[in-house]
Amino acid sequence: MIKGLTGGVEIVVASGKGGVGKSTISASLAIILNRRGFKLVAADADAEAPNLNLVLGETVWDSIEPYYEGRYAYIIDEKCIRCGECLKACPFDAISVVDGRYVVNKLICEGCYTCSFVCPTKAIRFARDIVAGYLRIKYETRYGFPLVSGEITPGRPNSGKLVTEVKNKAKKIGGPDSYVLIDAAAGIGCQVISSLAGAHIVIMVAEPTPASFSDLKRIYKLTRHFGIPAALVINKADLNPEYVEYIKSWAVKNKVDYLGSIPYDEKVAYAIAEMKPVIEYYPDTPASRALYKIGGKVASILSNLEEWRLKYLPEKIEPFIPIVIKPS
Repeated sequence: MIKGLTGGVEIVVASGKGGVGKSTISASLAIILNRRGFKLVAADADAEAPNLNLVLGETVWDSIEPYYEGRYAYIIDEKCIRCGECLKACPFDAISVVDGRYVVNKLICEGCYTCSFVCPTKAIRFARDIVAGYLRIKYETRYGFPLVSGEITPGRPNSGKLVTEVKNKAKKIGGPDSYVLIDAAAGIGCQVISSLAGAHIVIMVAEPTPASFSDLKRIYKLTRHFGIPAALVINKADLNPEYVEYIKSWAVKNKVDYLGSIPYDEKVAYAIAEMKPVIEYYPDTPASRALYKIGGKVASILSNLEEWRLKYLPEKIEPFIPIVIKPS
């Protein structure tokens, strides 16, 4: 537990862009920190495409709990007069005509009530508290720490809420003094926002490419909005050394702690194919050696987290300014 902070410590591994090696880094950090004595729980917060368990080689869960949330509309056929107002009003194109009947596609419907507002005969009803996803729990992985993962049901919205449930479950399993390492989804959507809310440190992962750097700056804006200090890891760094220096200079300018770089290593792909962390399958490969160094730096940060946070806290909060598009 950190002096001046209540509860345990939340560490988020995030990236604005997918495919940069975030889950590989998350798995490696979880193993390294656990072996260094940190009471750790890993959490896969990519509810739409969870794969941290596969990187860790875990395919059997100790518990799978349904997550109930949301609603979808359905039409009472006996009350429907086939006027078509619901079809015209639906903003998600979830209503169609099948054999002369108006039906709602529950995989597309967001339960927004628009159809019910325009229906002249009140033929619209709503199914509520449906199974929107699952919480999957491994109370002890083969590497000695618990893993919690969320998996959204295809077509269901609000995966950000499921991510919050994943975090809450991980904190409950770990206890008040635990370290929760969160493997966030790519991008800057609701899942990532839920992952960042309440975090104490964000480790951003990028590749030395303009596309990855552009998305890195977008995730960095989110860390500033939430007032979270950030660190940076650059993966596949030797593919473009000059651009690595460019990103590092940006990090220094913006008070982002540069933790190190990882070289491109084909052994990483081999390890993923075997569902084993690269630091376990190929411990002496260049990528593994780099990951151990970065893991050591993260352990040092966590041992002096209050001091580190004061050094790297954003100087000011990035305000959220919505873009308002006025109707023509």
